[in-house]
Amino acid sequence: MAIKDLFAEGVASGWKVHNASRFEKDTTLEADVAIVGTGAGGGTTAEILAMAGFRVVMIEEGPLKSSNDFNMDEREAYATLYQEAVGRLSKDEAITILQGRSVGGSTTINWTSSFRTPEPTLDYWTSEFGVKGTSVNEMAPWFADREERLNVHIWEIPPNANNSVLQKGCDALGYEWKMIPRNISGCWNLGYCGTGCPTNAKQSMLVTTIPGALQRNAELLFLARAHYLRHKNGKVSGVVCQAMDETCVKPTGKTITVKAKHVVLSGGSINSPAVLMRSAIPDPYNIVGKRTFLHPVPMTTAIMPEKIDGYHGAPQSVHSDHFQWKDGVTGPIGYKLEVPPLQPKLAAALFRARSEDLADNMSKLPYMNVTLALLRDGFHEQSQGGRVEIRNDGSPVLDYRMNEYLWDGMRRAMLSMAEIQFAAGASTVRPHHYGAPHYKSWKEAKAGISDLNLREYDTLIGCAHVMGGCPMGEDQKRSVVNSLGEHHQMDNLSVIDGSVFPTSIGANPQLSVYGQAARMATNLAERLGSPVITRT
Repeated sequence: MAIKDLFAEGVASGWKVHNASRFEKDTTLEADVAIVGTGAGGGTTAEILAMAGFRVVMIEEGPLKSSNDFNMDEREAYATLYQEAVGRLSKDEAITILQGRSVGGSTTINWTSSFRTPEPTLDYWTSEFGVKGTSVNEMAPWFADREERLNVHIWEIPPNANNSVLQKGCDALGYEWKMIPRNISGCWNLGYCGTGCPTNAKQSMLVTTIPGALQRNAELLFLARAHYLRHKNGKVSGVVCQAMDETCVKPTGKTITVKAKHVVLSGGSINSPAVLMRSAIPDPYNIVGKRTFLHPVPMTTAIMPEKIDGYHGAPQSVHSDHFQWKDGVTGPIGYKLEVPPLQPKLAAALFRARSEDLADNMSKLPYMNVTLALLRDGFHEQSQGGRVEIRNDGSPVLDYRMNEYLWDGMRRAMLSMAEIQFAAGASTVRPHHYGAPHYKSWKEAKAGISDLNLREYDTLIGCAHVMGGCPMGEDQKRSVVNSLGEHHQMDNLSVIDGSVFPTSIGANPQLSVYGQAARMATNLAERLGSPVITRT
């Protein structure tokens, strides 16, 4: 069955798409609204504003890749579709940070899990940070709107064997679990969502809102790194971008200036704060880039008696919130349990093993289940997140340090995951830690993990969710933007992405970003003087 490439057809039909790497001279574009970033926040905002009749220019640092380019090749995908060629690390290089960097942002390479923001999180934002308009009842119509637009629903196909381990273990122990809603349409169940969907089944920004905006005369500028904002007297006049080469590694030396009446930052929780800092946008209370959260992730590997083949089938279809809120919102850190897919290259990076030990692990890959925990950071005085900083070359880096509060959560999560895996029938379980053996029983694992020396570099800490850094709220001393994403210090600047979250959310964040972006972009369109056109 032939798959249509939406972008190949769209460009042929006249979509306004600019490849900055091919510019031979400095260039200026003009727009009503310039949007930096094309992920969940930027893609949503672009379509809503374009539908309202505004001239929109979308600015993307990464390349334009679409279904004709997605061949399920891990090596090629990680190098081209991820920030820093899948090499983005925390400042101390102890935490791996997975973020998208192509048209569609992280929505192009995520695993499709789509959760509404948990009610305790929204309540906490209201009570502790004074955020307005984001209660469960107020957000419900925005989430419903995005769920309809992006076809978010419970995956009807039975979970693959990898996800079934989590389901079976929870059932055996009486722990709560549920199926995961996914943003898909006509999914082929290939399992390689993280390398770009070759069938256009994943309803990412790449195949939904960005085409929707382009069909309404928006423009897309890619391989253009937003370097800084021009501003004077409390107003932004445009975005100055560096043209990048085809590999998105080096600037070509050409500059693109996008003049705009309004600018929206949607670059994510590392890049959006970085643009503000490079631009010297007023930050009187020294907030920008602080309280940036990760959902730190520990993992455990189980060897199962039957084949798992975790590379095939929906990557994530089962989750458990049994340990998420059991100690309250502000007590010991809570965590959500899920599983990752196990494509060979990704699995090899996860195992925390070397030489013969790594070779042995890879030989058992068909029988492996990996379970992960998303630690819910930002709800406790000992969980203040990290801070985005600017390196000497102008690139951003996140300084995020682990402490005893977080390590306690990592240990409890490892214990929970090991118990569940043994309850599901695992022969052995090993935490992703260089010093951990393959435990042969829950009793042995409980004792071993309890005594394990958890520390940076020995313990694998991953993250695919970065939130905060430009928090929203009405108190200017505690927030960068107001509850509608409008910058407190600049009249025509908004931030619409996950960086506006005052804490992490305790769930995969894409639907949370979609919902907030729909709310903020709709209000922005009304503020700028044009009613939002009903989608046809």
